[in-house]
Amino acid sequence: MGKGSLLDFLKDGEGRGLKLPNLVDMAAQVAAGMAYIERMNYIHRDLRSANILVGDNLVCKIADFGLARLIEDNEYTARQGAKFPIKWTAPEAALYGKFTIKSDVWSFGILLTELVTKGRVPYPGMNNREVLEQVERGYRMPCPQDCPISLHELMLQCWKKDAEERPTFEYLQAFLEDYFTATEPQYQPGDNL
Repeated sequence: MGKGSLLDFLKDGEGRGLKLPNLVDMAAQVAAGMAYIERMNYIHRDLRSANILVGDNLVCKIADFGLARLIEDNEYTARQGAKFPIKWTAPEAALYGKFTIKSDVWSFGILLTELVTKGRVPYPGMNNREVLEQVERGYRMPCPQDCPISLHELMLQCWKKDAEERPTFEYLQAFLEDYFTATEPQYQPGDNL
């Protein structure tokens, strides 16, 4: 994948100039890949922009399956002391080691913020401990600058405390593929998005 990781592409590459339609399309591609992973009964456990590869024509592929697991009974419990990227990890996974496809959905919501902020680290100004404490208390990242409210609302769905209330990747894929038809038909490009 010639353009490297999505993170590098957004921060330092030609991705810096992308507008919302391209970013939403990239998100839809990731959701489609994760919907496939969901259908195959796998979980990724490390879904973030650094682990998405970008190719020609902005084709996105999910990479780094080093933490991926085949799951039985819809859940995987990590061993004690395992290390995870805290700012991308759902609270039930970070605190109790309980990983499901719904914890990947949480991470996808964080990846959406990475897309619209062009690779900014989530929870700016907070360390991992603060993130865990604040998220447990109900804190969710506010709507990023220039991000449509409807897209932030999708992020908030991904970050529901009750994992079962989070959407499926199939839903996320359909929502994002139809975004400019059904949700934001009046979209006008701005300076950043």
